[in-house]
Amino acid sequence: MNRKLLFLLFFLVTFLVKSQNLVWTTDMTEAIAMSNEKRKPMLIFFTAPGAAENLQNEVFKSPEFEKWSRNNVILVKLDLSDSSSNEIKEQNSKLRTAFNVVDLPQVCFASATIRKGKTMFDTHGKLSYIPGGARAWIAESEAILNPQ
Repeated sequence: MNRKLLFLLFFLVTFLVKSQNLVWTTDMTEAIAMSNEKRKPMLIFFTAPGAAENLQNEVFKSPEFEKWSRNNVILVKLDLSDSSSNEIKEQNSKLRTAFNVVDLPQVCFASATIRKGKTMFDTHGKLSYIPGGARAWIAESEAILNPQ
């Protein structure tokens, strides 16, 4: 009995740890390179302290989102209050303006190319929190990324 319980507990813990293995990059240059190399659009998550956390808690922390994101997008997280350096803070602010992000948190789907030192973004669409959990949010994301 104890053995079965331990095995079940081990399985559940392993599953829960695996569902938290999202890799978010905060470096836009690195994200663009990965996006172009893997031929996947970027999911750029604009956030700041005090922003509602339901998008992160109900969508980004779900196993469905982890599986979907691994196969479909490059994850980029831009914290608009990031004070690690003035350069990063300025970059994130410029990107917020470029993508016309008003409300936080907000997700922008985009691809980009760098030519002659200039970055050109192709915006696919924006998405905020949608009630209904990860499946509803992923369905809306799919509609943006794969329009009919």
